[in-house]
Amino acid sequence: MADITIRPLEQSDHADWRRLWTDYLTFYETKLPDEVYAKTWERLFAPGEFEPKGFIALLDGKAVGLTHYLYHRSGWSLVNNCYLQDLFSAPAARGKGVGAALIEAVRNEAAKTGVTNVYWMTHETNATARRLYDHVARRTGFIEYDLL
Repeated sequence: MADITIRPLEQSDHADWRRLWTDYLTFYETKLPDEVYAKTWERLFAPGEFEPKGFIALLDGKAVGLTHYLYHRSGWSLVNNCYLQDLFSAPAARGKGVGAALIEAVRNEAAKTGVTNVYWMTHETNATARRLYDHVARRTGFIEYDLL
C-alpha cells in the first residue's frame, strides 16, 4: 500500500507546487501568466483570515497532488464557509486515495476553526473526479452561473 502524506505547503515546495498547478491548469485547458503564479504563491503564505491556503500530497515521498482552499463569510451562517478551490492529483497517483486525503485534510483544517461547510465544484465532464466526489460528499444540485 502506498504511503500518502498530506501537509501544508511550505516555501520549499515551490517547484513541485508550480509543476502540479501547471498540470491542473493544463487539464482544464487554461494558461495563466507568470504574474498570477507569483501572486498566487505569495497569497498562499500571506497572513489573513481570507487568504488562500494549500496542502500538498506526497505519495511515497514524491509530490503528486495539491489543493488550495479559502474561507469566506456567508449570510447564512455565523461561521465562515470553506471553498475548496483547486484539487489535483497527478494521473499516475489517481485511484490511490490522494484526492480523498486532500479533501479530508481541508475538512479537518476547517473543523479546527468551527467551519463545517466545505464545498467545491468541478466541470460536469470530469467523470474521474466526480466518482470520488460522489463517494465523499453530497451533490447539492446547484448550477453555477458566471458573469464575464
